[in-house]
Amino acid sequence: QVQLVESGGKLVQAGGSLRLSCAASGLTFSNYHVGWFRQAPGKEREFVAAITWGSSGNTYYADSVKGRITISRDNAKNMVYLQMNTLKPEDTAVYCCAALNRGRPFTRTPDPYDYWGQGTQVTVSS
Repeated sequence: QVQLVESGGKLVQAGGSLRLSCAASGLTFSNYHVGWFRQAPGKEREFVAAITWGSSGNTYYADSVKGRITISRDNAKNMVYLQMNTLKPEDTAVYCCAALNRGRPFTRTPDPYDYWGQGTQVTVSS
């Protein structure tokens, strides 16, 4: 059974930092592109960042987070991380990680992703 479990979300003040983690089980994580998406109340799910499959995947970021967020992966631990710095109130959302099989091209669109976690809440106070 495939599971993705996010952790690390909490309430922080604007300007603060958080590291979100995505732990995978039941699949060979290194064979998957992994993306982070977020959804704020009343808004659509949006792409945040992604890292392609393999030991040192390519990274992609939404313009709104570029320079503030870094995605990385540790395949030996079946983990993907999202280091978030200089957080802003508009970063408040539920953050989910998702895995897309390497047999398909990387995409910023959420629909093709094969597996999803339940999400972790990030709240940034002003």
